[in-house]
Amino acid sequence: MIQKFRYRFIGLSTAALFIVLLTVIGSIIGISAYRAKQQINNVLIILSQNDGQINSQINTQNVKKRFGPSFNQESLYQYRYFSVSFDKRGKQTALDDTHIISISRDTIMDLGRRVYRSGRKDGTIRSVMSNYSYKVTHKHGKTNIVFLDESVIMESTNNIMEIGLFLGAISLLLFTLILIAFSKRAIKPIVQAEKRQKEFITNAGHELKTPLSIIKANTELQELMNGKSEWTTSNEQQVDRLTRLINNLISLARMEEQPKVTLTTIDASATFKRATDSFKAIIMQEDKTFKVKVMPGLKIRADENSFYELCNILLDNANKYCDDKGTVTAYLTTDKRQRRVTLLVGNTYVAGKNSNYSRFFERFYRDDKSHNSQKKGFGIGLSMAQSLIATFKAKLSVRYRDDQLFFSVSFKPVK
Repeated sequence: MIQKFRYRFIGLSTAALFIVLLTVIGSIIGISAYRAKQQINNVLIILSQNDGQINSQINTQNVKKRFGPSFNQESLYQYRYFSVSFDKRGKQTALDDTHIISISRDTIMDLGRRVYRSGRKDGTIRSVMSNYSYKVTHKHGKTNIVFLDESVIMESTNNIMEIGLFLGAISLLLFTLILIAFSKRAIKPIVQAEKRQKEFITNAGHELKTPLSIIKANTELQELMNGKSEWTTSNEQQVDRLTRLINNLISLARMEEQPKVTLTTIDASATFKRATDSFKAIIMQEDKTFKVKVMPGLKIRADENSFYELCNILLDNANKYCDDKGTVTAYLTTDKRQRRVTLLVGNTYVAGKNSNYSRFFERFYRDDKSHNSQKKGFGIGLSMAQSLIATFKAKLSVRYRDDQLFFSVSFKPVK
């Protein structure tokens, strides 16, 4: 339990850091990509306003207005671009490739025709060499299309992305290692509190047994002297009830304190049949139908005593909450391919259609509160069963069908 809590603590902390790192890295990449797109758009506007050229005739004030006062005009000459012009009939009239050498004239003409036919005013078109952003303008009856190679601008964004992901992975790894090293110290107060709680339950249980034994002995002595009465009978019933509750709490605390249960191969069929045989007379005596089906020779990995206790808990719960003259079902079977061994225990429970089955495993939870006084038990049996099932590394499920509530436990078979 403590080790599981430690792993959960490490996992949640690492997940939280991972989300924070992804948010920070994503924000940096997003801002960088937005700035790159703005830069591409500004360069295309300047090219469009200057007939697809960047030269000494460019309006310096316009450049600074778009790129900011700190922008150096010399940096405009770092870009790789080209342009194509068409007349009204769609015939190519000009082509300028003096500012790029990585793409052929034939490819430029092909890109120009594709953009011209698309009818779009701006966008991005992909070529074998790179991605090119373009902008279309119409002047003096001509259509001018300027293309800008994105690779120069997007290279810095890609570098930021790679560096961010690398630093994020390194930071996450370092944090996880540090967290593992200090996790014991971090959860030490919680572990100590849980340990004290379990010790308190065990110690208090033993301390309470003494006065209960004395009360019961005094009650029995009083009955010998004055005979049985309504009050002595009630006292004995309540003492027995408290004794069972204390024993269950101590058993549950000890079960959680066990660091590891040794799992061995057991004959589940024989153990389950022994449990059903012990309940057969009790269920039949209460005028209920008891359906039992046990396939012979089914073997699983578990602790035999704990598995027997699990069977008893599920059968006792089914009998306790079964409707009057209802049916208790107990099956231990396997599928056709023998991939799973299924322990199925159910009972007739007409009122359980709208029950919250997830709460059945909470300690002291009772579903039918209006009839709780009529049912024996304390609502901790299924909690104990859930702990045992987790120890066996089995799977537990609950389902309601045809006015019957079924608890199903699935084990891996041992062949």
